[in-house]
Amino acid sequence: MSYSPEEFTDQSNKAIAHALEYAQEQKHIELVPLHLAHVLIEDEQGLARQLIKKAEFNVQEVLEAVELKLKKLSKQDPPPSKIYPNSSFMNVLKQAKKLSKQQKDSHTAIDHILAALYEDSDTTSAFVAVGLSKKRMEEVIKQIRQNKNVNSAKAEQTYQALEKYGHDLVADAESGKLDPVIGRDQEIRRCIQVLSRRTKNNPVLIGEPGVGKTAIVEGLAQRIVHQDVPDTLPRRLIALDMGALVAGASHRGEFEERLKSVLKEIESSNGGIILFIDEIHLVLGAGKADGAMDAANLLKPMLGMNLIVNLII
Repeated sequence: MSYSPEEFTDQSNKAIAHALEYAQEQKHIELVPLHLAHVLIEDEQGLARQLIKKAEFNVQEVLEAVELKLKKLSKQDPPPSKIYPNSSFMNVLKQAKKLSKQQKDSHTAIDHILAALYEDSDTTSAFVAVGLSKKRMEEVIKQIRQNKNVNSAKAEQTYQALEKYGHDLVADAESGKLDPVIGRDQEIRRCIQVLSRRTKNNPVLIGEPGVGKTAIVEGLAQRIVHQDVPDTLPRRLIALDMGALVAGASHRGEFEERLKSVLKEIESSNGGIILFIDEIHLVLGAGKADGAMDAANLLKPMLGMNLIVNLII
């Protein structure tokens, strides 16, 4: 099999390039799947770490198990001027590509590669040594993917979008991170009243900066924790971080793709989530570029068709 970068996601291509660099740094004579496993797990912001944590395993222990295997590889000093992937490495990429086709994905993503790494005996041995089985890895991949298809080179950014770009205010209230809200009972009750409607249930909080608009939402989160809200009201309250959504979205349509993935998760919750967008006026043109839609144009049709309910802005 020949390696075609255009068939892989950006993060997959980046990981393959880093694996080659790492193998050269270690003075190894060939590129093997263990190098790829190492760079994937070492990436603190990467999907591999998310999956290992979700599987309830210690990331450092998994990384050390891989490093233990890497120490047994042959070295050459001075290192060769150029190294090449061995047959096992190419077989992993081939299997990853096969998985992507089976799932009807347009690109081969990091999760395909992680699952395919179990085709290599050394990498499998390292993972299994700490208890991370192929079955468990496939389970957490399925949970994170949430039946989404990989349809772009930026696909990994859309996995668990709410968790990545949102903040759970109810969880904060449960852990005591929110300060008590004083003197806003009337506004909180009115907010609950609007949210409880069958239609037109999206309250808008208007006021000068610093008057306590966000505090009203935090007060609502505390009431949800204390079960001081109607039974019909959703029990999750997510504050959308528009800064995180926009950050790093330099390519055309990248912001649009991120926001769409968030809205898709909200829609699929069937009204089980209250979404709070702070400083809505700042996002009216967010992400707008030639040929791309801004946040307002993405929200409008979904609100009109009642696909998104319980939106606080």
